[in-house]
Amino acid sequence: MSTGPLEGITVIEFGGFIAGPFAGQLLGDYGARVIKVEPPGGDPMRRWGVLHEGRSLWWPAIARNKESVVLDLKTEKDRELARSLMVGADVVLENFAPGRMAEWGLDYASVAPDNPGLIMVHVSGFGQDGPRAHDRGFGSVAEAMGGLRALMGYPDRPPVRAGISLGDEIAAMFAVIGTLAALHERNRTGRGQEVDVGLYESVFALTESLLPDWEIGGVQRTRTGSTLPGVAPSNVYKTCDGVEILIAANADAIYQRLCQAMGRPELATDERFATHQARGRHAEELDEIIQSWVGTLDAATVEALLDDHGVPRGRIYTPADILADEQYAARKMITRLEAPGYPRPIPMPSVVPKFTRTPGTIRRPGPELGEHTEAVRREFGGDE
Repeated sequence: MSTGPLEGITVIEFGGFIAGPFAGQLLGDYGARVIKVEPPGGDPMRRWGVLHEGRSLWWPAIARNKESVVLDLKTEKDRELARSLMVGADVVLENFAPGRMAEWGLDYASVAPDNPGLIMVHVSGFGQDGPRAHDRGFGSVAEAMGGLRALMGYPDRPPVRAGISLGDEIAAMFAVIGTLAALHERNRTGRGQEVDVGLYESVFALTESLLPDWEIGGVQRTRTGSTLPGVAPSNVYKTCDGVEILIAANADAIYQRLCQAMGRPELATDERFATHQARGRHAEELDEIIQSWVGTLDAATVEALLDDHGVPRGRIYTPADILADEQYAARKMITRLEAPGYPRPIPMPSVVPKFTRTPGTIRRPGPELGEHTEAVRREFGGDE
C-alpha cells in the first residue's frame, strides 16, 4: 500500500521550533521518509505547549511519521554521519540561523558535488541574505514585519495575534510548496537547488492588495476588528441561546437570499444595502439589523433558515465542537494515535489535502528521542 504521493522521497530534517518541523510533518504526511536529526537534548518541541507528565501534547502530531536520530553536530564523527544522510537524501530541510550549516561543513555547496540532485530547503526569519539575515526571527516577528499584525485587532486597541504560531506555519507551507516545485524541476533536469524561505516574506505574501491600496489608492489598511472594510455582511452574530455564528452574505445574490431567510425581503432593495458598495458604507447599520434578528432565535433555527436559503454560515467552534461535528467525522478529519507515555490516544488533524489515488498517511506518532539512531547509523554507514 502506498504511503502517499511522495513515497520514495527521503527528507532529512535539521532544526526545530516550529516552521521546520511543521514542514517536515507535511512532507511525511504525503508519504516521504523523514529522518529528523535532533541534538542530544532533543528538539525543544518535545517540551513545548501543554504538557502531560513533561511530554508535549503537540509532539505526537508535529513529529508524526518521522524517525528520530540523535547527532551531536559539534563532533566530527556525527557531522560525518549527517553528511552521509544528506548525500543519500532527496531533500534537506533546515531552519538554523543562516551560515550554521556552513560552519559544520554541511552547506549545499559542500554536499551537492556528491549529490547533484539534492534539494536543500532553508527556513529562517529573514532569508539567507540581506542586512537582517543573521538576526533572530520568530513567527511573531514575521507577523509584525510582514504586515499582518497591523491588520489584526480593533482600531482603538493594540495589534493582536492569532492563537496559533501563524507566521511559522505559513512559512512551513511555503517551504513545502518550494520543495514540491524543486522536485518537479529536478524530474526534468536531474539537478537540485536551494530553496530559501524567509518567515517575514511568507507572511507578507498573503497581504493581498496591501501595497497597491496604499501606494496607488492612497488607502492604508488597518485593524478593523471582526470585519473587512467594504465587505458586508460578513460578521459574527450571537443567538438567543448564546451561540456565535458567522454569516457570510456579502455577495449580492447571497445577501438577497439572507433577506428572504430573515423575512425582510424589503432590505434587498433598500438603497442603503442594495449593492455591495452600499452595504460596505452602511455595514454597522446592517450588522445591527442582522443581530436583532439572530438574537431572537436559537442557533438551530438560525442555521436551518440560513441553510434552507443557501446562505453560508458556520459556528465559532471550540475543540469540543470540532470533535463532535458530523462533517469532520464524515471526512475522517480527526485521527487518534496511540503514543508511548500518554494516557489515551492523541487526537490530531488528519492529512490535508485528500488524494483520491495516493492518499497521504499517518503511520506512527512522533518518535521517542533517538529511537532510530542505531538503525540509521547502520543504514548510512556510521556504525558505532
